[in-house]
Amino acid sequence: MQIIISKTKEELGRQAAKQGAKLIRKAIFEKGEANIIVATGASQFEMLSELIKEEIDWAKVTGFHLDEYVGMEVTHPASFRKYLKERFVDKIPLKEFLYVNADVENTEDECVRLSNLINDKPIDVAFIGIGENGHLAFNDPPADFEIEVPYIVVTLDDACRKQQLGEGWFPTLDDVPKQAISMSINQILKSKTIICSVPDERKAVAVKGSVEEPVSPMIPGTVMQKHAATWLFLDTGSASLLKTN
Repeated sequence: MQIIISKTKEELGRQAAKQGAKLIRKAIFEKGEANIIVATGASQFEMLSELIKEEIDWAKVTGFHLDEYVGMEVTHPASFRKYLKERFVDKIPLKEFLYVNADVENTEDECVRLSNLINDKPIDVAFIGIGENGHLAFNDPPADFEIEVPYIVVTLDDACRKQQLGEGWFPTLDDVPKQAISMSINQILKSKTIICSVPDERKAVAVKGSVEEPVSPMIPGTVMQKHAATWLFLDTGSASLLKTN
């Protein structure tokens, strides 16, 4: 795991986007196309705003959605589909973007649909973050490190739901959904490269645990220690508890 610490979240976003764009261009050069995973949340604001400025042949790029709340309509202010459409997909001429439609009647069928699609598209670059509870995607602790299915239905823990409330996506805790469709840990790890953007001091404990503790389902972010090509982009706040900082 390579750790890059920036002074501000804006600089973090620029650095993460620059490295991610370099990897996307490399994939396009080598095989004529690129497949990427795109995350959401407050941690991705700066990175995505910079990534869309990069010189990339987006017509050769297919994007996959990381996760979405079960039952969430696309028009809801907290919808991750809405987030990605407005901040990323509508701003660049992507070949295709494959959303998680978690408001369907049968979420298991949606997981199968998405899993079949991603099985045919090896991921070149995964853009992800780490939650305040150490989660990757919506794989809250204790995360399932064994399941091989690419997309799964998960139950959100209280810490995760409180983070969504604290970031201002919902008016009350009762409004935060209790389940989501999420990409699994093992599917994330299948990505050739990982760009993990984690700004803000409120993530410092999760970052410290993910970097310095042994690999454990109780701190899902630790699993990135096992990935050969992960770049972890931090700012001074999120890096503040690291021994090496």
